[in-house]
Amino acid sequence: MELLVRVETGSDDRLVVAAAQLGGPWLDVAARLARAVEAAELAARHGAEVLAFPETYLSGYPYWLSRTNGAAFGDPLQKEAYAYYLRTAVEIDGPEVRMLTRVAADLDLTLVVGVTERAGGSTYCTLLTLGGRRGLVGHHRKLVPTYDERLVWAYGDGAGLRTHPVGTARIGSLNCWENWMPQARHALYGGGEDVHIGVWPGSVGLTSDITRFTALEGRVFSVAAGGLLLRDDVPDDFPLAAELRADLERMPFDGGSAIAGPDGEWLVPPLSGREGVIVAELDLRRVAQERLTFDPTGHYSRPDVFTATVDRGRRGAVRFVDD
Repeated sequence: MELLVRVETGSDDRLVVAAAQLGGPWLDVAARLARAVEAAELAARHGAEVLAFPETYLSGYPYWLSRTNGAAFGDPLQKEAYAYYLRTAVEIDGPEVRMLTRVAADLDLTLVVGVTERAGGSTYCTLLTLGGRRGLVGHHRKLVPTYDERLVWAYGDGAGLRTHPVGTARIGSLNCWENWMPQARHALYGGGEDVHIGVWPGSVGLTSDITRFTALEGRVFSVAAGGLLLRDDVPDDFPLAAELRADLERMPFDGGSAIAGPDGEWLVPPLSGREGVIVAELDLRRVAQERLTFDPTGHYSRPDVFTATVDRGRRGAVRFVDD
């Protein structure tokens, strides 16, 4: 594990953030958890107060769907693939989350971790925020899975559309293409967001535009955390391993981790093909400076013309009422 970039500002009002651009054996929870802990320790040694991981880093993005005719109804291999994926997913009260909670507390480090969450027979694309010694403070399920993701991920709800304090700043986070949802971004801006974290399976092409746009629109620091995936990361016992390896280019996910300032300019432009951790000191005074001309949920809003209501209730298929 290496430090890829470290940006220093020297500001007295700063937040030190980090993004982990990681790969590793796909759908191997133990192996990826070990890498996550190593990245957290490295980030903490370099003064990080917040560390973000890629989308569904534990235990992996369901990329087989677009490469193996994932929508083939009733296909036996697709059924086996989903059962494998479900088995390797993470439960919120499971040992992996407990370990990460201990790591966050021991290092006094806020972790924003993408996981494939298992709940019954379904999976969710989930972002967990572990607030240092405060434990699990955020549990966000992706609002709308994108395109073929809908074959394996259930729809989330608004319960996790919240910002969280870290030092004098507030952070918020979204998964992949829900960063393109204006209402989702607006909800986090309205929650006082100073630092926006977008997590991705890993692609410079995905993060290049929206990271800068979000920074400029929200007048926030915008952090992208993207993953890596190599052909050899596919496990031998995955039901569609041979088909995947025959289809894959050398690196289908190439990273794209980056940081943009509240003026939309890069602090760290998107990085490709290297595994490691980015660390940057954010001068929080710049957020207020850039909001002189634009604050989307403040002086540049028109609540008399436009209204926004965010339902942050947790939704489930069954509601039990007991005497």
